[in-house]
Amino acid sequence: MPTGGGKSITFQVAALTMKGVCLVITPLIALMEDQVGNLRRLGIQASCIHSGMSSSEITQELVRCTQGHTKFLYVSPERLTSEAFKSKLRLMDICLLVVDESHCISQWGYDFRPAYLHIADIRSLFPQAPVLALTATATPTVCDEIQSRLLFKEKHLLRTSFIRPNLSYTVRRTENKLYTLLYILNRVPGTAIVYARNRKLTKEVALYLQQAGISANYFHAGLTQEEKNRRQTLWKQDQCRVIVATNAFGMGIDKPNVRLVVHLDMPGFLEEYFQEAGRAGRDEQKAYAVALCSSTDNARLENRVAEEYPERAFIKQLYETLCLHYQIAEGEGAGSIHHFSLVDFCTAHQLYPLQVHAALKLLELSGYIEYQEEQNETVHPVPSQIIYLQPRVRKRDLLIPASIYEERISRTEQRIKKVLEYLDSERICRQRLLLSYFGEQATADCGCCDNCLSHKEEVLTDQEFNAIRSLLVARLSQQPALPLPKLTESLPFPAEKVIQVIRFLVDHENDRFQLEAGEIRLKTR
Repeated sequence: MPTGGGKSITFQVAALTMKGVCLVITPLIALMEDQVGNLRRLGIQASCIHSGMSSSEITQELVRCTQGHTKFLYVSPERLTSEAFKSKLRLMDICLLVVDESHCISQWGYDFRPAYLHIADIRSLFPQAPVLALTATATPTVCDEIQSRLLFKEKHLLRTSFIRPNLSYTVRRTENKLYTLLYILNRVPGTAIVYARNRKLTKEVALYLQQAGISANYFHAGLTQEEKNRRQTLWKQDQCRVIVATNAFGMGIDKPNVRLVVHLDMPGFLEEYFQEAGRAGRDEQKAYAVALCSSTDNARLENRVAEEYPERAFIKQLYETLCLHYQIAEGEGAGSIHHFSLVDFCTAHQLYPLQVHAALKLLELSGYIEYQEEQNETVHPVPSQIIYLQPRVRKRDLLIPASIYEERISRTEQRIKKVLEYLDSERICRQRLLLSYFGEQATADCGCCDNCLSHKEEVLTDQEFNAIRSLLVARLSQQPALPLPKLTESLPFPAEKVIQVIRFLVDHENDRFQLEAGEIRLKTR
């Protein structure tokens, strides 16, 4: 179901009719805390366990679950690898296993999380418990893999339409994105989200909007939890109109009256864009999703492949450097856990953070390490960690499988190609393009995206044709030859429609109208 389509209701209502605990696996702490808070406000017993909690807090919540005092238990996929957690889980009566953001289990999903692969192991503990997988962003290929990874006995896919009739998609080409953003905000009233590519830009854009008299603030993962909660609350309560954020903002945010979502930089995947844009208009009232693009954006998107997939030689050298950094000898280190600071590591070894981050992810996918990134969504921030899953191997023996490297590069290139097609299209309904990507064929154009609206403007009525022809005759009667640019600018109609009329007249009334050297001429009778 699309973002805001009501996926949570499908398992929350069902679980309330069943005896036992509903175990919900979800990737973001903010998302699980938001849902637990909503359930508790309704008087429903719910708990969550995440890395930001102290050991005593975790123990307390687990005891509540084993004693039957909790109906919903939310956990991160990483929690499923803990033997201590699994021992407590065996004492619970699990009635339903729910996998939220289930595209994360697919290596072809846009946000693959290796920890999701452990979910199938939990199924063996509760073979009678049904499994429900939920996602808003799965292509047909990803849907198939989700069911396979979760050991479905047979395929069972329930899909609602992704059509959002109230949401207008627009791509705006501009070399001055901030000016265009301000213009749009002044034209579209109501609450807005503006997505920017990095933390620095969120602050700069928010300041620009404030100076222009618009109530705005910025949001990113580097803020303290207290400050994030404060800014999020002000925005949700309509005390701040615009939140300028990285993609750390929005997951699990239940605010139905967002009128506008603007992307200053297009994400690399249509899945990501569709999910973020879909946060507009969840109240089913008119809303807008606008992507701003400049002449350099295509190149920036194409460069993402090089950023996310450094050369194999670099990956191997990074592995070697990492082992030396932690003084791990060949054949040693399996199971060892090390605190990791990306900034400190890159400074010490004169490396670029983006390359290092990408290489660590590929080493994780290849099974050599587990790279747990910093989480500061909670009162107790958790620093980054590197966990060695295998003893150290020699650099020349390090293997990066083709399925992890070449095949993923090819898939990423195809995804970026689809994003560029979406941005560059000027004729096809944008909602059609998005629906087609997710395997749904629309029977009609949406009628409200920028491409559909431009087609409507191009339709020439008989009344317009006659009015334009009369004006042409009047102008050319005064001056028998006029340059086309001057003529189209002088008439109170869109230039495209004036050109349509001129082409028709030259083709069908060539005894009176002629086009020569860029000038339209009227023959005298």
